[in-house]
Amino acid sequence: MDLNAIRARLDSLNKQSNPQSKEKKDYTLIYWKPREEGKYQIRFVPSKLETPTNPFQEIFMHYGIGKFPIVALSNWGEKDPIVEFSKQLRKSSEPENWRLAKKLDPKLRVFAPVVVRGEEEKGVRLFEFSKTIYMELLSIAEDEDYGDFSNVAEGFDFVVNASKVQDRPGFALSLRPKPKQTPLSSDAKQVESWLETQPILLEERFKYTYDKLKEELQKFLTEGEDEEDSIISETPSSFEGDKDEKTKKTYSLSTQGTPKKSKVDEFDDMFEDDNKKDDGLPF
Repeated sequence: MDLNAIRARLDSLNKQSNPQSKEKKDYTLIYWKPREEGKYQIRFVPSKLETPTNPFQEIFMHYGIGKFPIVALSNWGEKDPIVEFSKQLRKSSEPENWRLAKKLDPKLRVFAPVVVRGEEEKGVRLFEFSKTIYMELLSIAEDEDYGDFSNVAEGFDFVVNASKVQDRPGFALSLRPKPKQTPLSSDAKQVESWLETQPILLEERFKYTYDKLKEELQKFLTEGEDEEDSIISETPSSFEGDKDEKTKKTYSLSTQGTPKKSKVDEFDDMFEDDNKKDDGLPF
């Protein structure tokens, strides 16, 4: 018996079972976004994906379900329980169900590899932006005065202006290209490194399993629920320090007027609709 090998294996298993021993990933080396008001200068980098002529990657994301945004399984062409649940809600005639379905629908976000000037040592990172900015960038690329602004030899840097919006989290972003063409870098080896070493969003490590995503959805729906609530109900709730009574939404899996089931059974029933009758909606 090799005691050294046994000790090494025991140490490895202990590290796997102890979350605190795992090395924390620095996501600021994967994603970039302005963290303060002001102006930033960035350079879009040709993507290492199969379509290097297009640096943009369209991704559908779930927001507000878990603590962090979740990449929808539909990006991999797989069934997504949140999308399926949203479709089920739209089979109801209840307006609140339709409002929740809209909230649950995955949102289009666009990512592109960029290098932030002044932070080149952090390498290529993924810049996330909205459909509005995406369309603006496509229009600039279509403009014959700019064209392929990600060209490593004759491309254009962009100035990103981040401004705070009152009563809203995050920053409002606006982009404009610099008027002068410049190379991505004067160092050919650095350019080669940036083209080869890029974070890819649709990697397996960012992917939730179907069951895990269903679990996150169930947590979201049952958070703060009352036993007698309908699937979606609005109940008045007083907040300390407020004179006016505000409305707090609670989500539950019970349905009024039907025999009582366990919440797990009711949740699962929402996914088993193939044999259910149409609700008579004209759409």
